[in-house]
Amino acid sequence: MRRHLEAGERIVRAEALHGGITADVRKLTIGTRDGGTRDLVLRTFVNVEHAEDWLNREAGALALLAGSSVPTPGLVAVDPTAAHCEFPSLLRTHLPGRTVLDDEGVETRVPLLARQLAAIHTLRPAERPPTYVALTTAGTVVTPKGADAAAWAAAIDVIRKPVPAYQGRFLHRDFQPGNVLFDALPSRPAAARITGVVDWAGASWGPADLDVAHCSTNLALLHGPAWGLRFAEAYEEAGGVLAAAAGERLYWLVRDGLASSEEVRQVSQSWRESGRTELTTRLVEERLNAYVTALMDALG
Repeated sequence: MRRHLEAGERIVRAEALHGGITADVRKLTIGTRDGGTRDLVLRTFVNVEHAEDWLNREAGALALLAGSSVPTPGLVAVDPTAAHCEFPSLLRTHLPGRTVLDDEGVETRVPLLARQLAAIHTLRPAERPPTYVALTTAGTVVTPKGADAAAWAAAIDVIRKPVPAYQGRFLHRDFQPGNVLFDALPSRPAAARITGVVDWAGASWGPADLDVAHCSTNLALLHGPAWGLRFAEAYEEAGGVLAAAAGERLYWLVRDGLASSEEVRQVSQSWRESGRTELTTRLVEERLNAYVTALMDALG
């Protein structure tokens, strides 16, 4: 860290930031020569199998996005192989704002999220990031206890089908409320605006539908299935372009909903640590079941 500070600067405070799953994140307060302070953020991947790839992707994405219309942190330094740090790490600038996961004001934030994601998908990098990877298979899906067995069996059959043809786009790959910063105050949710999009470790090339589906699933689990179903509409209203056929759009929505079944426990725990203490694993499973069932009803 000290090698990347300016002369006369020193670290005066470190604060753990909660809400992430893969990385340990700390806000570092830096004392400056003039007696003031500035903040940096250190992301550390502790015993993470794909840390080198993810950190290289994030560093590349932040370099690409520098100066773009997408509000992102600035890259300060990256150590993807832990040559200098105890674990693979990335140091970036700190952005104003905070993640907002509360139900209050969600009707205002959803259109903002949709517009921001549509803007990301308009970027045309000179060098494409790696093609997306979807790890979930029919055999890895975890059907929640008490779920609609017929709906889940039909959903699993959907992802057995060939991947629909798509027009590639630059993807965030983990675009969801936990990775978007707002300047909203609890007393003025309607005045919210996005101040930053963070965690670009999954930056990929693939269908816009994949990013939309991922945010839809997260909204469904955070705020209820209706908000997950609403997001794709909001994205198109914001000028985003999804697959032409309804069945193809639903393929990606179903695939991401099923993918989330494998990490409900980790996701719900991170949300509870961020203040949504009512989001028990069981409640999130129930919302996931309702969301997947609603998607399959739409397919029918």
